[in-house]
Amino acid sequence: MATVLAAVMPAPRQALEIREFPEPELAPDSALLEVALSEVCGTDVHLHHGRLEGVPYPIIPGHVSVGRLAKIRGRVSDVDGRDFAEGDKVSFLDVHQSCGACWHCLVAKATTRCPARKVYGITYGVADGLCGGWAQAVYLKPGTRLLRLDDVPFTAYMAGGCSLPTAVHASERAEIALGDTVLVLGSGPVGLSSVVLARLRGAVQVLCIGAPASRLEVAAALGATATLDITAADEAARLAWVRELSDGRGADVTIEAAGAPEAVVQAMRFTRDAGRVVVVGQYTDGGEASFNPHRDLNRKHLEIRASWGSDYSHFHRAARLVADAELSRPWSRIPLTRYPLARINEALADVAEARVVKAIIEPRLL
Repeated sequence: MATVLAAVMPAPRQALEIREFPEPELAPDSALLEVALSEVCGTDVHLHHGRLEGVPYPIIPGHVSVGRLAKIRGRVSDVDGRDFAEGDKVSFLDVHQSCGACWHCLVAKATTRCPARKVYGITYGVADGLCGGWAQAVYLKPGTRLLRLDDVPFTAYMAGGCSLPTAVHASERAEIALGDTVLVLGSGPVGLSSVVLARLRGAVQVLCIGAPASRLEVAAALGATATLDITAADEAARLAWVRELSDGRGADVTIEAAGAPEAVVQAMRFTRDAGRVVVVGQYTDGGEASFNPHRDLNRKHLEIRASWGSDYSHFHRAARLVADAELSRPWSRIPLTRYPLARINEALADVAEARVVKAIIEPRLL
């Protein structure tokens, strides 16, 4: 390919444009990925609304993508030291350039907080090259971590997409135990993947509060034992519902994947004494929320944990899950709505308005 078409987000709140770019020159130990599918997720909506810091507009969004390696210059290998070849089916870790040498990487063991961290489709802009998946090709810079897909269908991987490694991280932080009752607040992709992972980790009850009804139907299909439409119940009714299904105590573990600040306070109130709350939904600054430190937190002896983003280990585990036909079966029940590149603005609007469960871009289709 001599030129590449890509969807460009010029600035917040502006319509995306299809632009033509020259095929990039490859640096040593880099590759060009021919994109088969990319994802439109909630992060992309936040990008469009201008709610993320440090975004170098104009950008090519799309931080989770799959495809085949069209060109390789030099050597590109996986974590086991096996070299990739042109034509291999892969995805790649969108997080790039975590330094491995700073205090956060070496002492805190929190690479997601590395100040050198860059992200494809988010903190790489057009000036950095073809660095987003809403394009016919992505330039995979030296040091990018690739995941082998081999016999995994592209659609199977993208059904989990960005939400799956994020939920893997959250479920690790949650330390769900066999027999637990887990409450998931939010029925977007992260919430849906959290439902599946809670069941895989041995929860006997997984409750999900969210909206719209179509997403709650998917949550039930994925293993939620009971669901509640947030639009049909106020906070008092939601609390009563959770307690009724948990012997009057509240959930053992609550995963907040809703994104609304008040959901964090409700997560604390819906969790039993000495339970655990994991906050994963607060990816952007949605504002303040008030709670009573004595009544909502300390007297309840709660454990509150945050879960920010994901690292290579979460992507690696997510890929292994997707490669297992039995374990990955629930994600096959997530409906994917496909869009050609020319309908990117429609896809973004559909995700913003929750008209679809998961939107997938096929850049080769115009």
